[in-house]
Amino acid sequence: MHRKLIAIVFLLLSVTIYAQEKPTRYTLSGYVKDASSGEALIGANVYLKETMKGVQTNTYGFYSFTVDAGDSVSLMSSFIGYNDFAKRLLPNKDYRINIDLVNKFIETKEVVITGKKEDQNVSQPQMGKVQLDIEQIKSLPAFMGEVDVLKTIQLLPGVQSAGEGNTGFYVRGGGPDQNLILLDEAVVYNASHLFGFFSVFNSDAINNVSLIKGGMPANYGGRLASVLDISLKEGNNKEFKAEGGLGPIASRLTLQGPIQKDKSSFIISGRRTFIDLFQRPPFVKKGSNAANNTYFFYDLNTKINYHISDRDRIFLSGYFGRDVFNFKSADTGFRFRIPWGNATTSLRWNHLFSDKLFVNTSLIYSDYKFSFGAKQESMQLNIFSGIRDFNVKTDFTWFPVITHNVKFGINYIYHRFTPTSVEARQDSTEFDLGGVNHQYAHEGAVYINDEWTVSDKFSVSPGLRYSMFDFVGPFTRYVKNGDFETIDSIHYGTNEKVAFYHGLEPRISAKYSITRNASFKASFTQNYQYVHLASFTSVTLPTDVWVPSNDRVKPQDGKMYAAGYFQNFKDNMFETSVEVYYKTMKNQIEYRDGSQPDDDVKNNTDNNFVFGKGWSYGAEFFIKKAKGKLNGWIGYTLAYTNRKFPDIKNGKTFPAKYDRRHDISVVLTYNMNKKWTFGLTWVYATGNATTLPVSRYFMFGPLDLQGIVYNGLPNMTSGQIYDVYGDRNSFRMAPYHRLDISATYNRPKRKRFESSWNFSVYNVYNRMNPYFIYFNNEVDSKTGTYTIQAKQVSLFPVIPSITYNFKF
Repeated sequence: MHRKLIAIVFLLLSVTIYAQEKPTRYTLSGYVKDASSGEALIGANVYLKETMKGVQTNTYGFYSFTVDAGDSVSLMSSFIGYNDFAKRLLPNKDYRINIDLVNKFIETKEVVITGKKEDQNVSQPQMGKVQLDIEQIKSLPAFMGEVDVLKTIQLLPGVQSAGEGNTGFYVRGGGPDQNLILLDEAVVYNASHLFGFFSVFNSDAINNVSLIKGGMPANYGGRLASVLDISLKEGNNKEFKAEGGLGPIASRLTLQGPIQKDKSSFIISGRRTFIDLFQRPPFVKKGSNAANNTYFFYDLNTKINYHISDRDRIFLSGYFGRDVFNFKSADTGFRFRIPWGNATTSLRWNHLFSDKLFVNTSLIYSDYKFSFGAKQESMQLNIFSGIRDFNVKTDFTWFPVITHNVKFGINYIYHRFTPTSVEARQDSTEFDLGGVNHQYAHEGAVYINDEWTVSDKFSVSPGLRYSMFDFVGPFTRYVKNGDFETIDSIHYGTNEKVAFYHGLEPRISAKYSITRNASFKASFTQNYQYVHLASFTSVTLPTDVWVPSNDRVKPQDGKMYAAGYFQNFKDNMFETSVEVYYKTMKNQIEYRDGSQPDDDVKNNTDNNFVFGKGWSYGAEFFIKKAKGKLNGWIGYTLAYTNRKFPDIKNGKTFPAKYDRRHDISVVLTYNMNKKWTFGLTWVYATGNATTLPVSRYFMFGPLDLQGIVYNGLPNMTSGQIYDVYGDRNSFRMAPYHRLDISATYNRPKRKRFESSWNFSVYNVYNRMNPYFIYFNNEVDSKTGTYTIQAKQVSLFPVIPSITYNFKF
């Protein structure tokens, strides 16, 4: 296997090496930055005016490409909201040209909003990649005034919401654990605040948002469905700046400025909710349960960077966030505390070996924790779960010629899992419930990927990734019988191998330009996923548990085929696309029927799993208006997502809980003038699939009569009720739809102070969308009549909100 890998890598490299430039070619390289802040501009276009050939800057604003020696040429650079850069030069040597782009403040009769190179959706070779402009995200209606990156990506075709008020998302039939969410390269395992209602990402601290939902390049791995790559701002290295906002849910403040002007900078951004302030007297009665309930969340983003030289840069960034929910009963003295959250740290070193070879080395720490602590009188109970990673990776980018952009690297992760662990104590007596249980694993990967422009019409991006996963002790395997009773246990010592998996993950995407404004793209991707999220519910909650692949749980194996047609109209004013996909997923996991969270106590969590396969397919339609005062998009997804488990529904196919046939999003922004901007979003989706009882019966003792109940059964006033459930996910909730609107008033700038008011209305026509359904039982004691009524629970009615934003 290793020899095959080396041979394939050598073959791919040899193709690139063969195409190296002759001595009559020279290299243009450098960084593209914001002239006012020194912030790197990610995805800026750098090209030659004469040939229109060039590249985009990488995550750190670096570019490099080669040109033929000869007559003078014009080096151009462009980026959203900035004036174009142009420099005339004679290509008779290598040039290092750092470009400072100036913000565009020119007033015209028509406001032009363009988020990238005008024909980038047609010309970029990578399929299924979307880059979102953070300023456009801020202009859209926000739930309770909180701008949310995760809710915005749910408005894109192929990306579906997990449900009302939830930031979990599903991409092309994949589950929430199949999305790789990165913040400055650190994995974020739970991206939600307020039990899933808001994401952990503070928009004021974000520089760039990139979503890859198909054609994943080889430098990404470990997940089947998508990559959401979020980069934090570096901090202004020119002058001190501050911005923030006051809203109904949370307040935020961001400070940034130079440590040493033009050399180093910092940014610190904090956010905190103040819901808990209104859960105290005088807002609620002292001593009541309401006064004893408190909930709040907070998060903090920090980053510093230092430009050692034009060849070396260091970045240190971190995130820390917590949700805390406290409860104390005024009557019984029962109390509990539930804190959960993430912590990440990324230390990165950029180095230029030459104008053609760029390397980034990162040391990364990620930690997600959940805990539950309860106490009543002398009884105490504590529950823990989480996952912690130590990650080291080195990524090379090599620009041998203008037609090749080669990326290769290596990655190692040390995992420490904490599946559900329970501790209990009464006075000085401690109960044996297994204690805190840790599990350990090593994950590694090596990859190579080449973006190759074969001709003016055809480009291809082949890639290969080799990954491995080694699950090691200490570990105890509890062996169960058919009645799920423990009959034996097997213990593995420290670093003793329990299970080892590895495999090759080929990737390829291609683009053929039919005309200047139209192209056809196709891709194939294979991924292995070695970590899994076990959930009892259809929405992502803090109680969900991350578990590793082991001797019982095999890695998820996904293959996706995708193709699409892209075309722009009217001088790139309108962008359109149609994409189709087909995905297969092996080794999917579900909890077995009847499983409860306490089944994990003194047990292996995976003993409660059943295993099967899944597949999804669909079509995505997209039209976007990219210029003018009125801009936005309409997206429609037709999708099918199915599962098949031998231990569920007798092995018959059933729809996944996030299977939604139709999904529509309408997003509009109207820039009326310098003062007023209006936004509108409307969404529609087929109702979620769920499992409900189809009948109920009474049991009067072991030998007494039992009767099936549908609409009512008279003269039965005692006994126990039993539910008979229908097929898995055989019931559809009502369709989900909602309209949100917003208006932003930008106050006239006063010296260096800017401010704005954002007015938004969530769920304008007060649609009562289903969150879940429960059954209410009523017995008439006089007649003995028993009735059952299904009731729907909805979360949010129409909600207006006002947010004040400022910057100076």
